[in-house]
Parts: sequence; structure tokens; C-alpha cells
Amino acid sequence: MLTKAPKGTKDVLPQESYKWHYIEDTIREITRSFGYSEIRTPVFEHTELFVRSVGDTTDIVRKEMFTFEDKGHRSLTLRPEGTAGVVRAYIEHNLYADLQPAKLYYIAPCFRHERPQAGRLREFHQFGIEAFGGKEASLDAEIIALAVTLFERLGIKGLKTGINSIGCPECRPKYHETLREFLKSNLDGLCAVCRERFEKNPLRILDCKEDKCKEVVKNVPCMLDNLCDDCRVHFDELTSYLDAADIKYVVDPMIVRGLDYYTKTVFEIVSDSLGAQSTVCGGGRYDRLVEECGGPSVPGVGFGLGLERLLLIMEAQGIEAGKPCVCDAYIAALGDQARHKAFEILQRLRGMGISADMDHAGRSLKAQFRYADKQGARFVCTLGDNELAAGEIQVKNMAAGTAVNVPIDAIGTYLKEQLGGIEK
Repeated sequence: MLTKAPKGTKDVLPQESYKWHYIEDTIREITRSFGYSEIRTPVFEHTELFVRSVGDTTDIVRKEMFTFEDKGHRSLTLRPEGTAGVVRAYIEHNLYADLQPAKLYYIAPCFRHERPQAGRLREFHQFGIEAFGGKEASLDAEIIALAVTLFERLGIKGLKTGINSIGCPECRPKYHETLREFLKSNLDGLCAVCRERFEKNPLRILDCKEDKCKEVVKNVPCMLDNLCDDCRVHFDELTSYLDAADIKYVVDPMIVRGLDYYTKTVFEIVSDSLGAQSTVCGGGRYDRLVEECGGPSVPGVGFGLGLERLLLIMEAQGIEAGKPCVCDAYIAALGDQARHKAFEILQRLRGMGISADMDHAGRSLKAQFRYADKQGARFVCTLGDNELAAGEIQVKNMAAGTAVNVPIDAIGTYLKEQLGGIEK
């Protein structure tokens, strides 16, 4: 057991980590262009925060949280999603007193105890957007545009964006009664979990993945037909902003999302690249969440997407997620004096921004060349007694197979010039 990762977790090895860097760098570039700043919150929070924010009727709270008691007998939980912790930080540090909207993003590990499968792990990594202090539908449209821009920048094809409104505390209770009236004659056809949801939160029944529940709700009354005037105007404005930005979408009345804190806008972006349709990004508006967690009345909107699933989709579509790190120059040294000089040169090259390496395992010169080749080194610089005596170092271009002698003091400048013509 000591040499095996826990079930539902996965190591990111060096031959894969460059893909993560590529996606994370792309995320940071896009969020910067949209005016979002990074926030980092603790990996665990007080359990009550998630129960209050996510909702005690959700699968996350009921079955999936990693909860433990600390030495002070306090109940703590590993972060199952990102929004609650960001809301807590927003309240605790009085970010509502700063310029609004507060536009935040995070890239963070999350934890849920569920059955591991492709793109769904017990420890997974989530990119999330949270924007507080903006009530206009333009902010809803902006975060959808941000997600769409990310997918376009990564080259992902065949995605479908679905939007819906689940109303607000003013109009949703009336819809709940309409929903219960529709469902009460079909209660026996629902799964046990949905029969429990019938009283507490019937809207969640629309989110059930059980086939028999899907059959029961396929002709259910539509929430969009039961919106109050304010929610209807907000939804109409959202569609007009998306139309103005030429963002393609479909109105899907069955999107309700799995968390209790959503109000008005909800949306999902799905892909069929992994077989059955798979949600790669989901979010919406949560105008009362900050207040429910003990803060002022501040509207909010955001989304979350899993990086593991994103990588799987890119792999399925044959998209190159960046390029692995390649050694620019490998110094093959022979003899103690040459090795010491090589180490000096190595540090000088690295200081100039050149990726450089040398042997640390006592290999022969021939073995050093083989190792450099396996590393993908663009240039191999050979240094021995003869080269030291002449004050030169031999530089071999591994792609061209050509070699030249270069003054040791000029090696950095020479490599900079040569690498300038090579696409990294």
C-alpha cells in the first residue's frame, strides 16, 4: 500500500505535467484579459460552510464529502468545490468594500468521495470563476464568454452551450408547487433519492441521472414559463448579450445544476468526445449565497470546470497540449577539470535563460551523448582537456549533425543566436 496511490487519486508525471502547465498558462492569460485576479483559499474549511452553501440535499453533502474531526473536536471538510471557500474569503476579508464587481479565479484541487471513472477522480483539479457585486446579465454573459474563449483557444471542437433560468426565491416556490402537483401521481416511478427530494427540493429531481426519473420528468412543466418579471427580463437580457457576442447556445429547460445555491441563470457546456454527453463546464448565478453565508447582500455568478476532463477531451480530439520541456544545451564533459568548468558554464547559460544540463552520474562521453539525445537536447557541447587547453568548446547541432568550435567565453552568446532561429 505504501507504493500505491490512494484509490481515486492520480500522479501527474513529468511526461504529462507540461500539458497541465500549458492549460494553466492559457487560463491565466485569458483571465487576465477579462480582468480576473487569482485567489487561493485553504484546502479544507469548516464543514458547516459547505452544508450551508452547497445544500444538505445535494449528493456532495449527503454522500461525497471527506469530513474529519481535528484535535480540537472541530468538524472540517476537504474542499469538494471552490465557490464556498471563495465566498467565505470574500466575507472574511471585506472584499465587498473594494471596487465591485470583484472578479476572481482559482485553480485548485478538490475532493469528493465518489466512484472513480474517466475524468472523475476523488482528488481532481478545478478551474473556477467567481464574480461578486454585479447584478446585470452582462456579467453572466461575460463568464460564459470567458469559458467559450478558453475552449476556443485550446482548439476544442464540438461543444454545446446550454442555458436556463431556475428563477429566484420569489418565483421558484410557486414552481415547486407546480412541480409537486405534476410529480405526485408518479412518485412510485422515482428513485428513492428523488422521492426524498420531492418535499425538500423538487427542482433537484430534474437533475437526476437515473433513467426512470428522466422518463418521469420528460414532460414536466417548464420553469421558464413560470418566471417572475424580474427573472424573465434577466434571462432575456442574457440571451441578447450572448447574441451580440455571437456565442452559440441552446435554451435547455432541464439544466438545473446540482447545487442548491443557484438562482436565475444556470448553464452547462457539454461534449460528446468521451462517449455519452459529458459536462465540461457548469455554473450560474447565486445572488443570495454571500448573504446566506453571513455576509452582506451581494449578487454573484461563476462557473467551475475540471482540468482532468478537459485533458481527456483534448486527447480524444488529438489536440496537442503544449510541448514537453526540451534541453537547449547539454554539456558533455570528460575529466575532473572539464567537469568543474562545465558546471561553471552551466550556471552561466541558465542565467541567460538557456535550458542547460550536464552529467551527474559518472557516464562515459559516449553514454553522455546517448543520454543527451534521449533528453532531446538541441545542442551538445563537448569539453575535455584538449578543448580546455585551446579555450574552446565543441558545439554540435543535433538536428543538423554539424559541429563547430566556439570560444568558451562566447558559448552563451553563440547558443542564444542559434536558439533564436529554432521554434521552441
